[in-house]
Parts: sequence; C-alpha cells; structure tokens
Amino acid sequence: MNEPILSVKNLNVGYMSARRQLHAVRNVSFSLGREKVAIIGESGSGKSTVGRAIVRLLPEIARVSADEMRFEGQDLLRLNERKMQAIRGARISMILQDPKFSLNPVMSVGEQVAEAYLAHHRVGKAEARRRAIEQLAAVKIRDPEHVYTLYPHEVSGGMGQRIMIAMMLIPDPAMIIADEPTSALDVTVRLQVLALLDDLVRDRGIGLLFISHDLNLVQSFCDRVLIMYSGQVVEEIAACDLKDARHPYTRGLLASLPRIGDRKGRLPVLDRQSSWAEALERQQ
Repeated sequence: MNEPILSVKNLNVGYMSARRQLHAVRNVSFSLGREKVAIIGESGSGKSTVGRAIVRLLPEIARVSADEMRFEGQDLLRLNERKMQAIRGARISMILQDPKFSLNPVMSVGEQVAEAYLAHHRVGKAEARRRAIEQLAAVKIRDPEHVYTLYPHEVSGGMGQRIMIAMMLIPDPAMIIADEPTSALDVTVRLQVLALLDDLVRDRGIGLLFISHDLNLVQSFCDRVLIMYSGQVVEEIAACDLKDARHPYTRGLLASLPRIGDRKGRLPVLDRQSSWAEALERQQ
C-alpha cells in the first residue's frame, strides 16, 4: 500500500442560503497515494467541489469542515492563507476542464508557463523561459520554442491542454487534481493526454486525483474509483472491478452506458431511491 500523500476524513462542504445551509459534500473520506484515484458521478454530485475544497478555492460563502484533511503531514484546513499559497500550485496543482477559459488571452502561453515557475522559484526571467521551454518539450509539444511565443487562440484544444499540464507541472508538485481534463478533446488527443498523465504518475511518483463522469475511461485508466451520489461517497472499488460494483447507483450508471452492438431499444433510466442517502446517514 502506498504511503498516503493526501488523507481526507469526513469532509463537509455547505453553502449558506437566505434560509438554510445547503449541503454540497457530506462526510467524504478517502486517501491518495502515488496512484490514480478517480472520483466519478453525475453533474452536481459534488466531485468537483471535493477537488476545489482540497486546494481551498471555493467561494467565501462555502463552509468547509473536516476531521482531517492532511497533505504531506500538514492539515490543510488549519493553515493560514500564506502557508496555503506555498502549497497551492507548488505542491498541489489543479488542471481544469477547458484551457480556453483557464489561459490568459493577452499573454503568450510560454510566458504563462514561465510565470508559474517564477511564482515559486527565485530565478531570473531567462532561466524561467528556459525551464518553460523544457517543460513544453516534456509534455511532447513539438517545436516548443515556437509554441512559447503563441497566444491561447493560436493553439488547438489538445495543445492548450498540454500547455495547461506543463504549467501545472513546472513547480514539480507531489499531487495533481485533474478536473475533467479530457472532456473537451477528441479521442486521439484524449489518449495522448492520458498517456502523458500516466507517465507522470509512474515516472515522477505523483498522486493523481482524476475527476470525471466517464465510467469507461476511469475503468481502464485509474487504480481506484470513488462513486459519489448527492454529495456522498456511496462506493469505493478497484477500477478493474468497476463492472462488478454492488451499489444500485453504480449499477444504474453502468447500465445506462450505450454499447456497440447492443440491440436494446432504450437505455435504462436510473431509478433513484431516497433510501440510498438515508442508509449513508445511518452509517455515519
């Protein structure tokens, strides 16, 4: 068993409304070692909220609590903002879904990668530029010197995502949170990006928290899977055993997947049951 990089115990996230607190995440617990762990679920299940809570990037109205949220021996919820900034980006990086909305449109992509290095290292601009070009080459971008000078609107979606990965990797983090990093990519580019992330976990010993709604993808790519429903983890299972999941919610998600050659007339509709949430509350 890998020594955990991250350990989360009973994470709760709520948002205050005019009348009451709305629970987005309830009693989520898991650990992450030097491995690929997926969080899957429908839109609104709370999976992205978990990722943002770890790096403390939720809005001020969010109320975050946990018995423990420990990363490399430090409890993230008990750090002040200055200490958290030293971890965010440098030790924990987050890859967002669409680079078009994450990259600054008025800066060259190379300057943005170099800026990520300058934020965490006391070096000159020439050294930062050199390291940025090296990192662009490391994520398999051809002619990185030329790409360094391009602006976000001049690169494809696949290259934009590689640039985002380069920006997140240049500080040399111990953990990456990837929030739907391949959903905006075509199949060929998606496989290339996944291969790159796989190499990073294997070669650098990075822990990868992979947030997705694609069951087929995480089954073939990740080591373990957490299935979230209504802000709670309903099941944890080895990715290779996902087809044998027992919880009715997970079984419903699997049954709703279309399959080539399947002659069924209509895809099954997930039959949600209030007893799922009630059973979790009793366990907790």
